[in-house]
Amino acid sequence: MTVAINKALYDEQGYIIVPNLIPPETFEALKEACEHAIAKTRAGSWPHRRTVGRQFPPFDDSNPDSWGVQHIMHPDLEEPAFAEWYTSDALVNVSKELLQCNEDELQMELFNLLINPLEHDFALRWHRDDIRENATAEEEIVALGLWTHGVQWNARVLSSVDFALYEDSCLYLIPKTHKLPRTELQRAQSMTQAPPANPLDMPGSIQVTLQPGETVFYNNNILHCGTYDSKKRRATLHGCMGDTRGGPTRAQNVLQHGLSWMTEDRFHDQLNERGKRMLQALVDMKEGVQGDLGYSQVN
Repeated sequence: MTVAINKALYDEQGYIIVPNLIPPETFEALKEACEHAIAKTRAGSWPHRRTVGRQFPPFDDSNPDSWGVQHIMHPDLEEPAFAEWYTSDALVNVSKELLQCNEDELQMELFNLLINPLEHDFALRWHRDDIRENATAEEEIVALGLWTHGVQWNARVLSSVDFALYEDSCLYLIPKTHKLPRTELQRAQSMTQAPPANPLDMPGSIQVTLQPGETVFYNNNILHCGTYDSKKRRATLHGCMGDTRGGPTRAQNVLQHGLSWMTEDRFHDQLNERGKRMLQALVDMKEGVQGDLGYSQVN
């Protein structure tokens, strides 16, 4: 499958929506895998989840309601469709184009599933994934200049890439803020730990709507937030890939999620050859950093 990518638009705006990234036969397999993963999480048999009440890692069990399923390529989840799509030609080729790297420079990172809570509406505050809210404008400029070696996506299946299975309007972002520090008005609305009552009150913000099968790729240091409606079904594949030329710049943001299981032989052995090469790049990054990296954000 060949997908046309407007790289110039991605560089300018910090995000791009890509249609038809998943062929029909793969879409059905992913949809079924998502349904299984959601059911296991809500039944309590899958412990790796994003907990309502905590916006960022580390997540805990303080609330039985969930807004995400973590580690969906984990062999214990027994859903091989996730790793198959993560290493597919379509996803890899788009990531290479946006990162302007060779395939042997791609680094496996995160793959999770964003879902609607059942009992509580939930929201994330305005944030950049790897820059704290109290960073000065000068600190933001330096950090944004380093953040060119990874791409995130949301893919709508049932609804950082996000890929949607169902219609998804949960993501809000401010175009071009992947390169620009916050204005004073934007800073005033993104210094608190509380999510916004109305994300569109933020100057420059837009709401991103995905139709089933669409994927939004975005720089995860773009200023963004999310809303989770307990009454509207959501199942959005949410992941990222890196570029080894970035060295350890993505280490904290990726490794804070707890990826020791990805170093086990049983995960390695279930991957195709492309996946094994991408995984080795992640292992090399993990082994190249020392000490406790801490967390990118605070709850």
